[in-house]
Amino acid sequence: MFRKLIATAPTWMTVPVRIALGIVFIAHGAQKVFGSWGGRGLSAYLEGTPPFGFMRPGWLWLSAAAFGELLGGILVLLGLLTRFGALVIGIIMLVAMFGVHWGAFFMNNRGIEFTFALLGMAIALLIAGGGQASIDRLLMDGSGRRR
Repeated sequence: MFRKLIATAPTWMTVPVRIALGIVFIAHGAQKVFGSWGGRGLSAYLEGTPPFGFMRPGWLWLSAAAFGELLGGILVLLGLLTRFGALVIGIIMLVAMFGVHWGAFFMNNRGIEFTFALLGMAIALLIAGGGQASIDRLLMDGSGRRR
């Protein structure tokens, strides 16, 4: 199971995708969790309303989103358990797309444009894994077995 999770395509194409996606999610997660870069911080974020009515208790789902963004971004940036981090990010983007941004396409109207792009990046990493310059790759030898 672990071997399948860290398996990765021998490509460099995932590196810029991982760096961009990781930085975006670390920044957004840090805003929510720590209040960095003008963010509200965790206590203020948890006072919000979850995107769907069935998400109760709200603090639990909002905490999962905030920490999922931060930790998912760290995992993706490092290329450590890349597929897991990308899955977490992908789920968060699906919820954001359908629960928050649905109804318009472009960002200037709070549309799905940005979430759609980030979801596409996460799906690409789900398919390919972390790539050459990743910790996942270091954990494997040339035959795909754990060291």
